[in-house]
Amino acid sequence: MNFPPQNLLDLDHTDHRSLFDKVTNVWEALSLIASYLQFRLKPAINGKQIGRPFISNAVYIGHGTVIEQGAMIKGPAWIGDRCEIRAGCYIRENVIVGNGAVLGNSCEFKNSIVFDEAQVPHFNYVGDSILGHKAHLGAGVILSNVRLDHGEVMVRGSDSSTRTGLRKFGAIVGDRAEIGCNAVISPGSIIGRDSVIYPGTHWNGVLEERSIAKMRQSIEIAPRS
Repeated sequence: MNFPPQNLLDLDHTDHRSLFDKVTNVWEALSLIASYLQFRLKPAINGKQIGRPFISNAVYIGHGTVIEQGAMIKGPAWIGDRCEIRAGCYIRENVIVGNGAVLGNSCEFKNSIVFDEAQVPHFNYVGDSILGHKAHLGAGVILSNVRLDHGEVMVRGSDSSTRTGLRKFGAIVGDRAEIGCNAVISPGSIIGRDSVIYPGTHWNGVLEERSIAKMRQSIEIAPRS
């Protein structure tokens, strides 16, 4: 079972589409980020800083981007134009962010690709993952990237599993997908375009495009004595 990038992501909504040129399965691009930045990154700060955020020497910031006080961009990182990097955001090594994206308070990013206009605004972890155009993570969403046994991450479909060769791989979140507050996405998950995962859901596996994953909760109400 193959997962070509174009089945999940609009490659016209990233300035870094060459990362996907020779990729069979979309997650293979994650292993290319470090070398891509090593050879192509030209550090510059073209945006606006509010206060004194920490920005290392290995960072490119695009025009019209605002970096708020208390943000830390460790790098190497490439951040596009017209982005919001809000207070308390922690951008670690090997992160590529498109144009018009929002990276918010108490959010952590590591070895990931964020497409144009994606929104990750509150208390999120994005590790070894790809977020498509206009993808949105609700508050508290975690894209877990390591199995508890630290074994190879598998992509588990309804009928078969696909080996990734990766021990760190979070999720691929397709264009315009919505993940509700406090959902936890297990390593190796694939979320299709225009799909929705309800708040509080623990998701593991492949969610087809234009699908909704719901978790029903039973609540018992008893009189207070």
